[in-house]
Amino acid sequence: MSAPERLVHIVDEVPELDERETLGAEHEPLVLVVALEGLLDAGRASVLAAEHLLADDAGRVVATFDVDEVYDYRARRPPISFVRDHYEDYAAPRLVVRLQRDAGGSPYLLLLGPEPDIRWEAFARAVRAVVERFDVAKVITLAAVPMAVPHTRPVALTEHANDTSLVTGVSAWQGELRVPSSAQALLEVRLGEWGHVLQGAVVHVPHYLAQMGYPRAAVALLEYVERVARLTIDLNDLKAAAETTEAEVADYLGDHDDVREVVLGLERQYDTFHRAEEQGSNLLAPDTPIPSGEEIGRQFEQFLAGLDGPDQADDRS
Repeated sequence: MSAPERLVHIVDEVPELDERETLGAEHEPLVLVVALEGLLDAGRASVLAAEHLLADDAGRVVATFDVDEVYDYRARRPPISFVRDHYEDYAAPRLVVRLQRDAGGSPYLLLLGPEPDIRWEAFARAVRAVVERFDVAKVITLAAVPMAVPHTRPVALTEHANDTSLVTGVSAWQGELRVPSSAQALLEVRLGEWGHVLQGAVVHVPHYLAQMGYPRAAVALLEYVERVARLTIDLNDLKAAAETTEAEVADYLGDHDDVREVVLGLERQYDTFHRAEEQGSNLLAPDTPIPSGEEIGRQFEQFLAGLDGPDQADDRS
């Protein structure tokens, strides 16, 4: 038995997809959207995006990964309830591929769950097996990273792909940047080597909001999916949640002058950078230092505790 077969179980018969293969070029290409919890999920952006896609209807599971083979339970302990004198309601981690449909009825696949802690190469081979079993034309990964940017400015995305002709716009990053790897990053490299297309977007989340749910970043990711996958997604509820969160942050700033000054410093730094960019320079003004993550984090600690209280924590389980 091959490694992919040990790590992932793929449903033998999926009539909705198998019938498409007989139509040849007459059907729209199938895409696989990947939204994993882990290192690249600041503001829970990719998780919120996946939850929104599942809100109306959690589609049929067509592939299941063996979580025990890739999950570090001691590093990310799943929650369980202790009720008076016994344990119950264990929230077992799941890594699955679901068959979903967009607002117009077009099918697509959604891979969601925790990012594998180990066996990344085997995970990449298992995803390849899913891609080839269902004749997936394109894999789309969603991710989010904390950045020194203010929440009062437009949400930015960094696009990437193993076929650079698919990347639109000009990258904000010049030259080579060495960063910690991820399962998604390796997946892009390996699928490219195997002749499969992967493109994705990393949304920039204000680092002082990275520990809370930030729906605005999730909206940006799903708008990207709409554009590159040609899917139609109803974003009204998610946009409403984003507006609520923005209003809560604004109210807090209105009552805390010291915190508002920190955010104003980020705004000045952001505006200075973009003015310099427009003038052909990427040098930052020396008199507008970026506030540290610790500084902003200390100021927002009480605010985040209020937004992420017991009720919201229960909603996430």
